[in-house]
Amino acid sequence: MSNPVLTRSPRAAWARTIERSVLQEMLEASAKPGILSFALGLPAAELFPIEEYRQSLNRVLSANPRSLQYGPPLQSLRKQIVKLMELRGVRCSEEQVFLTAGAQQGAHMLTRLLLDPGGCVVTEELTYPGFQQVLQPYRPRVLSVSTDRGTGMNVDELERLLNSAERPSLIYSVTDGHNPLSVSMSLEKRQQLVQLARRYQVPIIEDDPYGFLWYEKKSLPPLRAFDEKWVYYVGTFSKMLAPGLRAGWIVMPEELVAPLSVIKESIDINMAPFTQHVVADYLATGHLEKHLDMLRHEYSARRDALHLALQEYFPSGAVWQRPTNGVFFWVELPEDVDTGDLLHVAIETEKVAFIPGFAFNTSAKPCARNTMRLNFSHNSVELIAEGIARLGRCLKRHSLVSVKM
Repeated sequence: MSNPVLTRSPRAAWARTIERSVLQEMLEASAKPGILSFALGLPAAELFPIEEYRQSLNRVLSANPRSLQYGPPLQSLRKQIVKLMELRGVRCSEEQVFLTAGAQQGAHMLTRLLLDPGGCVVTEELTYPGFQQVLQPYRPRVLSVSTDRGTGMNVDELERLLNSAERPSLIYSVTDGHNPLSVSMSLEKRQQLVQLARRYQVPIIEDDPYGFLWYEKKSLPPLRAFDEKWVYYVGTFSKMLAPGLRAGWIVMPEELVAPLSVIKESIDINMAPFTQHVVADYLATGHLEKHLDMLRHEYSARRDALHLALQEYFPSGAVWQRPTNGVFFWVELPEDVDTGDLLHVAIETEKVAFIPGFAFNTSAKPCARNTMRLNFSHNSVELIAEGIARLGRCLKRHSLVSVKM
């Protein structure tokens, strides 16, 4: 009699529990023909500085064909990033700049550096799903604090948490153009948050993809401007230049650069990709500030168009704020609206997509079922008006169904 064959999954225990994020599903859904998408934080491709990239690429290949070879992190790009950080009010040295393949890799590597399996992490109740995925392999205890829609993270809640027996390994924060809530943290809270990190010796991962995209007045200094020991700043060129470049950086304590380099080596051999050379050349030309001014002008117009379209087409019970930074609106709808159900209807009947708010939830309790995140950077002013009109029709039909029920 033969022995029964035992079957088991080849995946690690944590990998057996993972699911695709709503963002990944939306990336595929919005790529379908005819879908008008407000779902992802995509920049406007028609605004990429293609000709300047082409010139930089040609110069790099002509002057340095070895840029296509393996090599150490590019010192000239570090030097340019030091100058760039000065525009955000941050003083740092080249030795404190660590180059990455985008902000997602930066957050991933810092988490690997700071967090033990089963450790404790503090985030806001609603936060970027990409960071939630970064945490999954560690199976941490996630402690969440609320967010004030006007001033950002509830730092008083955080202080009460830190005053308890909890000692988190890290705090995750998006201080400008919060993803998904679009709020920017007040100056008082920035200073208070840094003071708490210093007092309780808890490092902060400050994710800042939107700090250079301001529309009313210049962004406040990031947390890193107030402390260089306990704040690890994560920057990216994805929203400023183009996400396909996969170029970003971390500003961190110099003594931790060496251990982080070992982590990066295990991921991608710690090499300097070709795009680092191209980005460094582009920055050296001095084009960036003019390009950023253009982006702020164009995105400001798109932001205003979405704001006006919401006023025209959304129900009177809908609530939102006109953001001063970033690329998102956060909209709260009447409590009887389930935006998960609404999303399926919107795609099928009106061919328009968004991200339902519950996708950002980190707390154990149900949260944000009647909310949505809408991007305004990707579509033209005309498409924004058309897309919000489509969503408005979906909401009107939903309201009529709810009344009949």
